Amino acid sequence: MNLELFPEEIRPYIIPKPAGKLFYRCLGCSAEFSIEKLLYVCPDCNQVLLIHDKNEAALSQHTGATWQKIFDYRKMLKIPALKGIYRYHEFIGSCIPLDSILYLGEGHTPIVEASPHLKEKTGLNFFYKNDGQNPSASFKDRGMASALSSIKYLIDQNLVSDVIAICASTGDTSAAAALYVSYLKPLIKSAVLLPHKKVTSQQLAQPLGSGANVFEIPGVFDDCMKIVEHLSSLYPVVLLNSKNAWRILGQESYSYEIAQDFDWDMANKVVVVPIGNAGNISAIMNGFLKFHKAGIIDQLPKIIGVQSEHADPVFQYYLEPDENKRCFKPVNTRPSVAQAAMIGNPVSMPRVIEITRQYNKTSCHQNVFFIQVKEQAIMDWQLTANQNGHITCTQGGECLAGLVKAAAQKIVTPAETAILDATAHAIKFSEFQNLYFKNQIPDAYDIKPNSGFINLPDLITPDNPDIVPSQEKRLDRKEFQCFVQDISGKIAKKLNL
Repeated sequence: MNLELFPEEIRPYIIPKPAGKLFYRCLGCSAEFSIEKLLYVCPDCNQVLLIHDKNEAALSQHTGATWQKIFDYRKMLKIPALKGIYRYHEFIGSCIPLDSILYLGEGHTPIVEASPHLKEKTGLNFFYKNDGQNPSASFKDRGMASALSSIKYLIDQNLVSDVIAICASTGDTSAAAALYVSYLKPLIKSAVLLPHKKVTSQQLAQPLGSGANVFEIPGVFDDCMKIVEHLSSLYPVVLLNSKNAWRILGQESYSYEIAQDFDWDMANKVVVVPIGNAGNISAIMNGFLKFHKAGIIDQLPKIIGVQSEHADPVFQYYLEPDENKRCFKPVNTRPSVAQAAMIGNPVSMPRVIEITRQYNKTSCHQNVFFIQVKEQAIMDWQLTANQNGHITCTQGGECLAGLVKAAAQKIVTPAETAILDATAHAIKFSEFQNLYFKNQIPDAYDIKPNSGFINLPDLITPDNPDIVPSQEKRLDRKEFQCFVQDISGKIAKKLNL
């Protein structure tokens, strides 16, 4: 793209230059640390970190309208580093040079309006943001693009070498981590820990296919996470879970994209997010806060976090209306079809608490809500969405179930427009659909199949067993004509043609 064709007033800012002075700040004791260290929790108090920019004031050099114009024109560039989440370079990784940015096609996932029948069925106006159309088929790629770009930056600056990246996962994190790490081989290697028999076969296949060292551990995700935390405290490994503050920074891009896709108008908008390790909802709120502070958006959208009753520690925390009396308690999870969100002790809980407080304060009213839904509703609404033109995962079903319940509680009205997070592609969780259709979902999930959703293949065979074609036995012309006529007649009858 010829920059001479861009408006003169924004031309110098279209291609960003490294300018920020990023640092880690502890959410517990407010201690600050250099980003040139591999750091995931505060060395002083063991609390999680967020990344801030000492040059944050420089963002005010432009008006909100100018930033909008910069980002809108930046869409035209063909520079790979700016085609993904780093379109918003100044708000995500402002210190990282473009040649250190890793881009595999992540970000700018489509926002698809609910079908007319689905809108009519729910009585609500909403869209799905299909983050399953990221490279590894989940939203985790946003955070991995950021985390691995930060590591490449440190490698390029000769600050680290012989890097081993490690993560615990319910499936999506391991797939994203293994994919992004594999692109940087041999500079970096990856290892992932998965709870044994707690991830789908599709999700297990992904890190194996990307060449990661995969370790299955007895127990649940929370148990894997404790092992990863222990390893990262003893050895110089890169932790790629959402304890990594760079992951949060990258996932903020979700909110920036929503703002841009709705032409920066966040009035009467509702963003619905499933909660697992609590990193994504933290990032989304933080992203909207940054854009609001910079004047890019003039209103903060309503945020609704959704959890299954089988894994609901954040919902339970906010049941207490008095902020001063709230006390976080991890929960023991039960089996959930929203498998990626089946986490009882989210590592980003301190981030949720702090950022929710800021979000409501900036909004001047309660603008963040938490909803608990049943497993039955998750599965039924996922199938409803997908049988009406969408490709949402079980976490996306969780969001739709949450939106419907929020409407019943008058938290959302038909006058508002909701954007639902389909965190992964439907095919990743197709095993649950298969079990549902075959009425084989284990009792522990508390789900009973509704016959109206069940859809199984119908085997059509000819009456004459001698005219069944196969690769080994090809039919002659007359036999094949008989086969075609027989099968066509049976199908026409079933379809009432």
